[in-house]
This record gives sequence, C-alpha cells and structure tokens, in this order.
Amino acid sequence: MSRPDDTGPPDDAGRPDFLPGNDDLSWPDGREPPEERPVPDGHEFSLLLTHDIDRPYKTYQSIYYALTDPDRRAYHLSTLTPGVNPYWRFEDLMALEDDLGVRSACYVLDEQRLFGDRPASEWLTMEGWQLFAGRYDPTSPEVRDALRALDEGGWEIGLHGSYESFDDPERLASEKETVESIVGHPVTGGRQHYLNLATPDTWAHQRALGLRYDCSLGTSAEPGFHHGHGIRRPFGADDGFVVFPLTIMEQSIPDPAEDFDAAWATCEDLLREAHAEGAVMSVLWHLRHFAPEEFPGHRRIYRRLIRRAQELGAWVGSPGAFYEELELDAPPASATVR
Repeated sequence: MSRPDDTGPPDDAGRPDFLPGNDDLSWPDGREPPEERPVPDGHEFSLLLTHDIDRPYKTYQSIYYALTDPDRRAYHLSTLTPGVNPYWRFEDLMALEDDLGVRSACYVLDEQRLFGDRPASEWLTMEGWQLFAGRYDPTSPEVRDALRALDEGGWEIGLHGSYESFDDPERLASEKETVESIVGHPVTGGRQHYLNLATPDTWAHQRALGLRYDCSLGTSAEPGFHHGHGIRRPFGADDGFVVFPLTIMEQSIPDPAEDFDAAWATCEDLLREAHAEGAVMSVLWHLRHFAPEEFPGHRRIYRRLIRRAQELGAWVGSPGAFYEELELDAPPASATVR
C-alpha cells in the first residue's frame, strides 16, 4: 500500500516520481572532494542520529488509511477522536534517547500549506496533498514548546528545508529565520525535504546562510554507504562546510513489522561495516515512526541500533555535536583522508 505522506511511492532514486532529488550529483569545479573519516578520541567509528519533523499530527491520513486498509479501519477511524494523535512522539523520543545516554538532531520543517499557499489546481491532486496538506506551524505554541524542550535538553534543533527551498535561497533563508526565532539561537545545519538537492547550488545557498553542514546526500530507496564512509567538503579542503551522507533512512530497511530479523540484519551489517571502516554513519528516523501502532518495530530497531553501536565502540550523537567536537570548521589534522 502506498502511503500518502513523505515516504512514497518511490522511484528508482527513492523519491516519488514527480520529485526532484540528488541523483544527478555535481561537485564544484567538477572534481569530487576526498573523503575524510574523522573519529573522536576513544572511539572506533561514529553514528549520527537525525530525525526529520515532517508530520507531528496525523490528519487526513486517518481517513485515507481507513479507506485503503480495511483490516485496521476501526483503528484509523479512532485516531480522528479529539485528543488522539499517534504522530506526536516528542516526549517518547526524548525518553528513549535519554535512557540510552545520547542526543540527536531534530530538523524542523516550515512547509507551504496546500489551501493557503498553493494554487487551486493542486488542491485535488495526490501530489498536492502529499506535499502540502496537513502540514504544521512550527511557531504554534504546542510545537514551539516541544522544540524548546528538546533544545534545552541538549538535542540539536536544525533546519528541514521545505520541498521547494532547495533552489530558492530566499525561501530557505526565511525558514531558517523561523526556526532560529523559536530556539533563540543560530542553527548549524539540517536536511532538505525529500532529500532535494541541486548540487552544488543548494550547498552554496546553505553555506551563504551560515549553515555549516548538510545531511541531504543519499537515498530513501536502499540503505548503505553509497557516497563513501566519510564526510565531504564540497568547497575545498580548507572550507568549513561539510556534507554528511545518509546511510539509513528507516523506510529503506525491511519492514520490521513483517520481518524484524531481516530489518535488524540490515542494520547489523552496516554497523559492522562502519566499525571496520572507521566510518561516519548517519541514520534518519522520522518522528512519527516511533508510533508503535502505526509503525510497529521501528522504535525497537532504533533502540537496538544505538545499543549495538555503543557496544562496538561508536561515538553516538547529533551531526552538530559531532561537528563541534571534531572542530570541523577546519580539516582535522588526524582525519583519515581517502
């Protein structure tokens, strides 16, 4: 069943077939920069934890799933009850990561609204609903308070650039200002919605706005180290802007509700590869995937992923904290360059 949200239906590049993306990768001056594999002292590799805050509210999905998933129709209709919102998982995320002694990055989306910002010609299209319907206002009191609680608790708050912002620097700048107004300080980096990139231009826009890193390079279709085992500096070895390639998006692994062992085997294999290579591994779990009734098994997989990384000697945390600890504003002298 295709889902009317941010996860599909994917094409060969891992995005819905009407979306741009980063499969046509171009580096500045046409030269691929060398790969760096910085590792914090006392650790074997690094695991960077990220979450895109796309949909903290279940809205039209309740009706859609009630119509398309008859076996669970009663459940989906029950999520229309006032006060019931299975996608709101901020407190669950904080409790889980606090228990594991780690912190992650949460990337905030300030997307256009279908009925307020988009042309009427899109109102009855699947694309319009998937991209722009049911979005949230990050400045609303409830969301603002949740983001501030994360920020005050040591989680990184970053920018999840909206669907059209990858080639619209003015829109991206406005969204960055909105997020910074919520937490009261500059944000360090983030990820573009749907992994949309026009390289190297998107990175140049991000860099010009003062962002220090981007996590958009990758695919939602297949897990793996598709862009190497380290970080890249697209604007030269002496430039502080860094790209963290994506290793795993939760939707790219086997569905843990259907085959937990296969899902875990995929994660275990990539952790072992990261350990062997001294890699910088990056994972993305969307906030709503911590809802056990909606996405069974994902919370368990995520917890186990972190525990196993810790057992293997990984440094585990947010990209922003990693950037600061390794002082990536300048190339680390001890980094392995390949």
